[in-house]
Amino acid sequence: MDKFFLYYTIVLTVIIFIPLYRVVKGPTIFDRMLGAGAIGTKTMVLILAIGFIFNRFDMFVDITLAYAVLNFIGAIAIAKFLGAEKEKE
Repeated sequence: MDKFFLYYTIVLTVIIFIPLYRVVKGPTIFDRMLGAGAIGTKTMVLILAIGFIFNRFDMFVDITLAYAVLNFIGAIAIAKFLGAEKEKE
């Protein structure tokens, strides 16, 4: 079972690079925000898979929840910043 999760984490790490292209080459800032959100979501799943590999799933769930909250707060902060930029124009 550990080999399965090891291969799963390797594949998931490769899949994380797909939205990275959208973050770097996105035509608009909203595309970049969506790419960053997708990377954050896949990273949370990756952290949980690492928790299964190390047999410390309970600890990694807490880490994942903290990461999810930070990801959400970051998205809200960027949205507020973009809203303030539109009001200035």
